[in-house]
Amino acid sequence: MSDWKVICRVDDIPRLGARKVTRKSGGDIAVFRTADDRVFALLDRCPHKGGPLSQGIVFGESVACPLHNWTIGLVDGCAAAPDVGCAQRFSVRVEDGAVALDLAEITQPTTDIEGGAPRSDRPGNDAAGASVEAPARAAA
Repeated sequence: MSDWKVICRVDDIPRLGARKVTRKSGGDIAVFRTADDRVFALLDRCPHKGGPLSQGIVFGESVACPLHNWTIGLVDGCAAAPDVGCAQRFSVRVEDGAVALDLAEITQPTTDIEGGAPRSDRPGNDAAGASVEAPARAAA
């Protein structure tokens, strides 16, 4: 059975936008909200050139990377063809409007896209090593 860390409420994430969760070990996590209030979480790095997906435009079940407009699926983290590559997915649970991430997943180091080494240079503010930042963009 997994332990879950509540990171925010669904209403804290702009509709068709994202919030960024900063971790002690590994890269930041982008938590997305779709138009119909579904919530997804991916590593906040596009598999192409590492662009911040949390700053992208959410549409349907996808996000457009702000750097080169790659379309990344929110369900699986994978780029739409003809592009190739995937952003790491994180398990999300929404219960009574509270958004939670799997504690075991968010405390594991993430392999950096460019260097292949674990990233552990991100600050956190609690024992679980995760803190939530303000929304990246206002609701449309």
